[in-house]
Amino acid sequence: MPETHAEPCSSVDFALPARTPAAPRCSVLHGGARVRRASRRRAFRRTRRPGFALRLALGKAESLRSANSDAWILGADQVAVGPGPELLHKPGTEDQAIAQLMRLSGATFQLVTGVVLLDATSGVSDTAIDIQTLTMRAYGEDEAAAYVRRYQPLDCAGSFRIEDAGIKLFARIDSADFTGIIGLPLLAVARLLRTAGLLPGP
Repeated sequence: MPETHAEPCSSVDFALPARTPAAPRCSVLHGGARVRRASRRRAFRRTRRPGFALRLALGKAESLRSANSDAWILGADQVAVGPGPELLHKPGTEDQAIAQLMRLSGATFQLVTGVVLLDATSGVSDTAIDIQTLTMRAYGEDEAAAYVRRYQPLDCAGSFRIEDAGIKLFARIDSADFTGIIGLPLLAVARLLRTAGLLPGP
């Protein structure tokens, strides 16, 4: 991942059909906006964690509005925070990845995802927040270095991928929706789509 985006390694950008009799408009899911690391850090310090993630998600959705004026636009963004109040960033190099993993050894941090469903026609949006609380094992530097050199998580905030051998670095994951770990909490998305009438059911 580019250095400026503090989220897990996968990103998404695809179209979803909207199947409502009243509004058969397309839905666009956007996961590609980028901001500079320093700007992101300053903005985060001025905003609470859930609010910051929602702000980024709304920015993504709004960036597509003019080109998709008759669409439902779904924007999502995730920030990795901790331990403490600081954002986790993409390491970029093996040495920085190992150092970041050692900072996380035995520690607890959070992945906070904001999701926004925007009606581009009216400008009305609905939002959801997903929070994952993750605790790492107290692993040593040799284990961290071996993981980094084998799997190269240099473009991942936190210097791990939950979907590869990075999972062995974890002691505990507390979550209401495990799909939120990789950046798009599908239970929250489904709730937003149902509320908008884009999925069936109460």
